[in-house]
Amino acid sequence: MRFNKETFVAGFALFSMFFGAGNLMLPPLLGLKAGDAWFMVSLGFIISAVVIPLLGIVAHARLQGTMLDFAKKVSPIFSLVYCLVVYLISIALPSPRTASVTHEMAIQPFFGTSSLVTSSVYFALVLLFVLNRSRILGLLGKFLSPIIFIVILSIICIGIFATLEPSIEPTSLDIPLISGLLEGYQTFDAIGAVVVGGVIIISLKLKGEHNFEKNRGLIIRSGIVAGLGLLIIYSGMIYNGALFSSEVAPEITRTALLSELSLKTLGNIGKTLLSILVALACFTTAVGIVTGTADFVKGVLGDSQRAYVITAVIGCVLGVVMGQFDVHHIIDVAVPALMLIYPITIILIVLNVLPDKFTSVLVFRAVVISVILFSIPDFLASLGMKEQMTTILDLLPFGEYSLGWLLPAVLVFILMNSIQSILPKKQILD
Repeated sequence: MRFNKETFVAGFALFSMFFGAGNLMLPPLLGLKAGDAWFMVSLGFIISAVVIPLLGIVAHARLQGTMLDFAKKVSPIFSLVYCLVVYLISIALPSPRTASVTHEMAIQPFFGTSSLVTSSVYFALVLLFVLNRSRILGLLGKFLSPIIFIVILSIICIGIFATLEPSIEPTSLDIPLISGLLEGYQTFDAIGAVVVGGVIIISLKLKGEHNFEKNRGLIIRSGIVAGLGLLIIYSGMIYNGALFSSEVAPEITRTALLSELSLKTLGNIGKTLLSILVALACFTTAVGIVTGTADFVKGVLGDSQRAYVITAVIGCVLGVVMGQFDVHHIIDVAVPALMLIYPITIILIVLNVLPDKFTSVLVFRAVVISVILFSIPDFLASLGMKEQMTTILDLLPFGEYSLGWLLPAVLVFILMNSIQSILPKKQILD
């Protein structure tokens, strides 16, 4: 497996499209709560925010189509509905959230402008990048991503090796591994993998790269580069949050903690560097999301460039409107959607990575249906019906941890493959 300049450019571009608002804000507060259990929290967070997304990129490398291919074995209608829901969530929540975080941390403290001005200028620039998408890989991979990585790595290293003597507090989490796993949902990285992975593929094709094997190798290698970058940043930020668990108030907000960490590690200049980091990290993610959504609509409507432009404009206008909300409000609103769509996304990624002999149409349909059914209690509980769902969740293995769908999915996968091996092939859907 050869890692050359092209691999690192694509890898850093992929890293930048993953690494946005949630990726920056979530780990420090998680580490603060984790305290001396920071390692187990990191492990859970890395599973849902690094390993699963990396598998999503591997799945894209195998398919090299569009996001519709991820669920096509369930049914064309389901695949279309799933894609529409994912893209709608993406441009309505994580994309506007990037503008909201940029305003709160990088613009308002220095300039005092309104969020409307910030989000309007922000998404005007996003639209400019999206309409020049043929240059996205180069711009993100060669320039923006390395700056993001260097700035945040400096905060982590100084925080770890500073002469301060912080003491790590005992954890306040009941089950650190599960807490880290569920917090990883909020990064949207698994959803990001199925969205921005397609951006990488289309960008390669626009550059004239049509060799399937060559593209597969490049995509997988770039995914590994992006995954290693995320692994270093996530674990480092979680550990930093734990190191300073005795230095800050437990009720501190995500954005305030991030500012505090930069101040303690880099001093006053830390605020300026953090502002640059936030703006760059958020911006590249918004570009990836809007580009991916526009690509999808363009493909569905017969490769229409007009559809691409109109979708990009709508995505940016929606970003301006939703970007007016407080970042913590956007995070709270996202929880119900994630409780339903994230398990489905995870299982589709896993099924698309596994060998074809284990993932027939029968297996796909049965497993996905089971995940949808067993995710409904978590979805309803997140909507405010927790008391009504408690009895059901208590009956499900791991239900109390919002993972009631996991064991049924595994059992159905084993059962369907067992049935498939017994019955004649003509009786099996494939």
